Amino acid sequence: MAADPLQDVVTHYQGADEDSRLRTGVFQLEFERTKQIILRYLSAPPAVVADVGGGSGPYSFWLAAQGYDVHLIDPVPKHIEQATQAGKLQPRRPLASAHIGDARKLEFADESVDGVLLLGPLYHLPEQEDRMLCMREARRVLRPGGVVFGAAISRFASLLSAVHEGLLDRDDFASIVEQDLRDGKHYNDTGKPEYFTTAFFHRPWELAEEIKESGLKLLEMLPVEGPGWLAKDFDNVWASTQQQQRLLAFVKLIEKEPELLGASAHLLAIARK
Repeated sequence: MAADPLQDVVTHYQGADEDSRLRTGVFQLEFERTKQIILRYLSAPPAVVADVGGGSGPYSFWLAAQGYDVHLIDPVPKHIEQATQAGKLQPRRPLASAHIGDARKLEFADESVDGVLLLGPLYHLPEQEDRMLCMREARRVLRPGGVVFGAAISRFASLLSAVHEGLLDRDDFASIVEQDLRDGKHYNDTGKPEYFTTAFFHRPWELAEEIKESGLKLLEMLPVEGPGWLAKDFDNVWASTQQQQRLLAFVKLIEKEPELLGASAHLLAIARK
């Protein structure tokens, strides 16, 4: 385990193909649902948005294409390089900026942005102290009435993944699942990138408490994928317009059911300053 968890994160993503993740498999459901939820609460363009920990910028470029003034910040040099190259393909709607940065110390003036996306930092910081720094920085840079979107990974994601993907015979993964369930701190020292990297997996109420402690007002706590990420033969489901629309409709229909929150791979907290 590194002294600073971001060392593990940078190493992991320098080798992983995060750039294409949201365009493949069940992650397409994560991408579509997250976009739908963001548009419910984000001010209309040309609002200023800070996409903090935004990887190579899939959400940044999507928002910029709609007229938002988007600043991408990520700790992984590879991601910023990829975003710079991707920006050349969207010259009419470029990002306002893309640079290496740390969610715990943002280079924005006080009350200078309308929305902050934290779609990675809250689960890549295993210590609560660091997560609080991250959320308080988001609150600092937000204008009054601005909105934060904070994503978390469910405490039960590894367990559900092990059952769904048939990984129960892997002793190394079983020990990771046990640790996740014990205290939410996900550490992978196996050398297998498919087991993810340093992270914290929240219970829904834990995320809600941290949001409130940061001084933000929690508006909603929603499942991103709901149980939809467990769909059998997901690629065929998503390729069918009828099944895709039905899946999205059903997930939205049960998004206010508190009993099902933990069954989603990702949670999304929406909070206002």
